[in-house]
Amino acid sequence: MTAASLVTYTAVAAVLTVTPGADTMLVIRNVIARGRRAGMITTLGICSGLFVHATLSALGLSLILARSAEAFTIVKLAGAVYLAWLGAQSLRRAARTAPANATPPRVGDARESDPARSWREGFLTNVLNPKVAVFYLAFLPQFVAPGDPLLATFLLLAAIHAVLGLVWLSGLAALLAGARGWFTRAAVRRALEGVSGAVLVGLGARLALARR
Repeated sequence: MTAASLVTYTAVAAVLTVTPGADTMLVIRNVIARGRRAGMITTLGICSGLFVHATLSALGLSLILARSAEAFTIVKLAGAVYLAWLGAQSLRRAARTAPANATPPRVGDARESDPARSWREGFLTNVLNPKVAVFYLAFLPQFVAPGDPLLATFLLLAAIHAVLGLVWLSGLAALLAGARGWFTRAAVRRALEGVSGAVLVGLGARLALARR
């Protein structure tokens, strides 16, 4: 892979990284619900999913998703249902009515900040998005020079994408966590939970209706 190809790939991947989508909304949701640490770990889960997509693409398994309508639909619907389920959880929390004198839950409370849960949510949200798999399959080969080891090159490209995602989403999590005091207000937190939940449900519906 040439230096020019690497720069081009990095630029395109950066644009894709900052484009709002399910990954971004999930990080926002988890920072609001569980604090900065949960947002950071969610980001690690999302970035881990990129390596899965790169490996599957290099092995040709993503080609099944690209060519088989049935396989694409199964993965697509699984991802859509998962996003809708995450969104429904947020909407349920937003709908809860607390007594006027109730103490709002602390952001990052230990019982809410299970690292495995945050990582799993990020990982599954990314891995269960077949559009990412098909995109990697179509996009990454353009940056592989003849004679380059396919799997190693794909993993390198995924690593670049993951670093960009880590920087962007971690920065977003830190920025949101900086407004921690604002988020602990019950009315504000419920409103943000409602918005993030509705967006995740909408993204799930959009994914369910997506075509290859």
